[in-house]
Amino acid sequence: MTASPNEGKALTIEVDGETIQRIPVKTHVVTTDDDIVEVVTRYATEHLRAGDLLFVTEKIVAISQGRSYPVSDIQPRKLATFLSKYVTKTSHGIGLGMPETMEMALRECGTPRILFAAAVAAVTKAVGRTGDFYRIAGPKARGIDGPTSGTIPPYNTQVVLVPEKPAEVAKTLQSALSLPVDVAVVDINDFGGNILGSTLDPDGERRLVRILRDNPLGQGHQSTPLGIVRSV
Repeated sequence: MTASPNEGKALTIEVDGETIQRIPVKTHVVTTDDDIVEVVTRYATEHLRAGDLLFVTEKIVAISQGRSYPVSDIQPRKLATFLSKYVTKTSHGIGLGMPETMEMALRECGTPRILFAAAVAAVTKAVGRTGDFYRIAGPKARGIDGPTSGTIPPYNTQVVLVPEKPAEVAKTLQSALSLPVDVAVVDINDFGGNILGSTLDPDGERRLVRILRDNPLGQGHQSTPLGIVRSV
């Protein structure tokens, strides 16, 4: 079924002089027992038209890959607890600002890289520059989602990592759909977004970021991890 947009966001916008629809697609709460191809084909097929673009949130791809972990199952080392104290908290989310998410960053990215990123960030932050930690730590660290109260249960108590091989996932989903459409795995929030993998060319990916930059679907209880972009 289709669903309502994120509160205060329009489903139809103008981009580069073209009228674009962003159509939310509601699903059940995806778990590690789900197959992402089955979920996408079940919920999206009836709404798609030839020439559409289907975008899938990176979170449900990661969850279906078993890359979601209850906070209670993560035992952070002392280094993770120490480093997490120096992460700047923002309204975007907890990020690596808790020992459990920092622990997963150490596991995903390796201790040397995280330590180097922290050392550089400590120096550049002192002179008023921010963001170097995540630039150096890389997308695997930047994309870790920590638990928040606005997240749909049970993921309000879990840490979700970035999905594995998102470009391959996008191609697999494209092949599974019955119509000629493009597919993108996206990480979109109220601060902007990234295309993690897609069947688009680079220009198409940059355009998709512009289309989705206002986060039309939301990340919480909307339960709309799929969306369709359509030119009208």
